[in-house]
Amino acid sequence: MTHFGIGVSTAVTAVESTLRLAEQADRGGLDLLTVSDHPYHADRLDAYAEIGVLLGKTERISGLVSVSNLPTRPASMLARTVTSLSALTGGRIVLGMGVGGLWDDIARLGFAKLTPGQAVRAFEEGIRLVKLLGGGGAPVSFDGEFYQVTNLAPAEEAMPPVWTGSVGPKSLAVTGRVADGWLPGHAADWLSERYRTSRPLIDKAAVDAGRDPAAIATVYNFPGRITAEPLRTTRADDGRWIGGSPAQWIEELTGAVLDHGAAGFVLFGPGGSTPDETAAARWAEEIVPAVREAVG
Repeated sequence: MTHFGIGVSTAVTAVESTLRLAEQADRGGLDLLTVSDHPYHADRLDAYAEIGVLLGKTERISGLVSVSNLPTRPASMLARTVTSLSALTGGRIVLGMGVGGLWDDIARLGFAKLTPGQAVRAFEEGIRLVKLLGGGGAPVSFDGEFYQVTNLAPAEEAMPPVWTGSVGPKSLAVTGRVADGWLPGHAADWLSERYRTSRPLIDKAAVDAGRDPAAIATVYNFPGRITAEPLRTTRADDGRWIGGSPAQWIEELTGAVLDHGAAGFVLFGPGGSTPDETAAARWAEEIVPAVREAVG
């Protein structure tokens, strides 16, 4: 399955337009609504409070926090939050997880700073633990370096797929060992240097762990303009996607799926902004159906 989504704002001042955009995306048949997670900013909505409300306002679309700030959301509680959302929505949730960044801001929230090595180890432990805490079964005891639980019953609800926002080599290897998908980041597409140097690290780690690399989806956060008329060129001199007409988007995304194995795309506006309602309508009504038909 190829996933098509849209990224929406977490700004407190944008609540009304965000609700409209979410409902529009749901009516338009999109698969994913995504929000970012920066709980240290007072002018931003809490990501899980927002995604819960958006899922409550919609009927078919799934939600994704892209990606959960793991240092501020302990793994066992994150597991409870996500399985609860899954139970409430009929499974309309994907779990995004990140190593963490902006450590000074994380510390201002009262959480301890970790070294880069500690952060990656905690990230892998966190993914392993959350996967144990869904789908029922025997109580879980886990005695890790960063996470410990004792005789904790898993939720009966299945744990949704775990997609990461890994960037560095060590966290990319974690994605290969234990995750189900990878979100390379804004503007890092299948032709980018980041993808060319990063995806092989995921694949190698997957093989070393006895996993099939093809089972780890790559879903792109993909910013650009949707124009009424074709552009002379759809990529900048540095190779970055600029955008183009619906026909140009359709050609580009169809090639990404068929020739490069792309598993999905989340639309953002230029520079990673939230798309406006006109762009969102063209995405859902013109571009996405045509790509779905082309890729089968």
